[in-house]
Amino acid sequence: MTVSQTRTTFPNVTHVLFDMDGTLLDTERLYTVVSERILAAYGKEFTFEMKAAMMGTNSQDAATILIAKSGIPITPEEYIARAAEIQLELFPSARPLPGVERLVKHLLKHKIPMCTSENRALFDLFGPNVTCGDDPEVKAGKPAPDMFLVAAKRLGADLKRPESCLVFEDSYAGVLSGLNAGMQVVWIPDERLKLDQEVVKQVSQVMYSMEEFRPELYGMPPYDNSE
Repeated sequence: MTVSQTRTTFPNVTHVLFDMDGTLLDTERLYTVVSERILAAYGKEFTFEMKAAMMGTNSQDAATILIAKSGIPITPEEYIARAAEIQLELFPSARPLPGVERLVKHLLKHKIPMCTSENRALFDLFGPNVTCGDDPEVKAGKPAPDMFLVAAKRLGADLKRPESCLVFEDSYAGVLSGLNAGMQVVWIPDERLKLDQEVVKQVSQVMYSMEEFRPELYGMPPYDNSE
């Protein structure tokens, strides 16, 4: 299912910026397992409302939100430490989401600079092109624009023309971060998420799988039959 915009073409893109969790990799399901395990120890249930509030935030903010909503008697630091232990067990099983490998390899083939923003370098094709939330140049987390502005600067993008950068995001906070940076945004939300129609109007496209993405709409080479 795709929510189409009224436009059929968009400003030409020279650089592509990806969120990682839930956009490139299927880690959101693993974060759910992590939170479910921690809350279960206190007889609590992890709900999608909690998950939606946490998505796109840094680890400290996510832990603070979950503790406030669930009422479990631990500190954010204790939650983060427990979560890290479970993540070490689960995250090696993370896999690219549908359409991701095709697009990433396509961008590599056509030498279109790209980067991912995340707290862990889990996606090998990006090599050093990962901007982390704890990077000293990132002064504020999402929905502030810092993460994407820093990433674009390091890729050599023209920040006087931020619309030449295309952001792929799954969370509200990440979408707002890309929009606040003045960039084009493709929103790939969880199908259970109730979309704010004012935000929908601001993004370039909303789709529920990267398999639906057509690079030629953004002035990039189209896929060919070999890809």
